Amino acid sequence: MNAYVPDPDHRRPAGMDDTTVEALGKLSEALETAERARGHLYAFHQLTGGAHLMLEEAVSLLREAGHGDHADAVGADLLGRDVLAGRWTFQIVEEYDDGYRRCFVDLEERIRNQLAQGRRHIYEAEMKKRLRG
Repeated sequence: MNAYVPDPDHRRPAGMDDTTVEALGKLSEALETAERARGHLYAFHQLTGGAHLMLEEAVSLLREAGHGDHADAVGADLLGRDVLAGRWTFQIVEEYDDGYRRCFVDLEERIRNQLAQGRRHIYEAEMKKRLRG
């Protein structure tokens, strides 16, 4: 088997110590985990929206079946209701993206640019080299 040599975009810059490589790897891993959480947030947004569309159908069917009082209750108490105080899910997603996520992405990139000349996944590339020999 040929020894793996990381391409230049994944090699540690001269003078970078092991702890810095490990720290940047952990920072990258944390960002990846936050991105997974963001995916779940989008799933929450889409699932809640889908449930809302189903509620609209349920209201129509309840009304059609002669249960206007129940249709009115669902319409008045649940349709259009905020998921959190003052916000629908699209607003929660936007707040997350514009606040926490933007800060996280910008900070990770700034630190990586300053410490690793912008190179990504150095820790993983070195792990690949170590495991493949």
